[in-house]
Amino acid sequence: MRAARTIAAHERVAVSLKALVDLAQPAALLKPYRQGKRAQQSGLYLSRFKGRGMEFEEARIYQPGDDIRSIDWRVTARTGRAHTKVFREERERPVFISVDHRATMNFATRGVFKSVLAAKLAALLAWTAQHHGDRIGGQLFSEQLCRELKPQSGKAGVLHFLNACVSGCPSMATDGKPAITLDTVWARLSQHARPGSLVYIISDFRGLNHQAEIHLAKLSQHCAVVLLFLYDPLESQLPDKGRYRFTDAGREVVIDAADQQRLLAYHQRFAERLQHVQALAKKMNLGFMQCSTLDDPLQVLK
Repeated sequence: MRAARTIAAHERVAVSLKALVDLAQPAALLKPYRQGKRAQQSGLYLSRFKGRGMEFEEARIYQPGDDIRSIDWRVTARTGRAHTKVFREERERPVFISVDHRATMNFATRGVFKSVLAAKLAALLAWTAQHHGDRIGGQLFSEQLCRELKPQSGKAGVLHFLNACVSGCPSMATDGKPAITLDTVWARLSQHARPGSLVYIISDFRGLNHQAEIHLAKLSQHCAVVLLFLYDPLESQLPDKGRYRFTDAGREVVIDAADQQRLLAYHQRFAERLQHVQALAKKMNLGFMQCSTLDDPLQVLK
């Protein structure tokens, strides 16, 4: 009994490769995200994506009815006759899963650490993509390191990604360099994700700034993007009694629930962060989901 409790406690703060591999079967119940479905909810958004990546095949002479936005101006100028670009649909869509491994993700008061929840969500999304014939790639980032994984096909691609999720982003000497921030991470993501890719970003979105939003908007112009907002219940609502000490090993903050003004400010900061991310998703036509450390990731994705 004691061993079982120890294992259960360990699984709340760290995730094993076996636990992520075991999610392959339940992931078969999930359907891949399709951005076009969001048009049914809003009634206003017409999807730019056809569900798969589009790859240039050839340029041919322009024909009546061709989309003028597809005109190949270089070939047209060279030949003196209007030519249009012809694309073919890729059989495998690249799926990028960006996973936050920063220090703020190693936290929970109930359920599992946000980092464990992020890994399980990423695994479910990766297995779902593999079940539907898509290629799996990803991005893992911490304050010290940002690592991209090129999309690969089949189970080998999923296992490569899951191994990276379990390994995380090891600390590296920064040689006085500033910590990696979301704007740096998303700038790299917009460079690595090919047009037509499906991109999931799993994070608590702390440190979101204007520059990061610019890179997110750029990414959304050529990829379907889904934001998964992770949080612990204590971040959204402190109990109305008691004193609570928070530390990140460098700083320490004590919040007394009797101090109503400070308690209100604490709740308001979280609400503003959540509402801001939701507003960004709506403005940029992105998918959005929120998930608490107490939630079942499978049910959230369903």
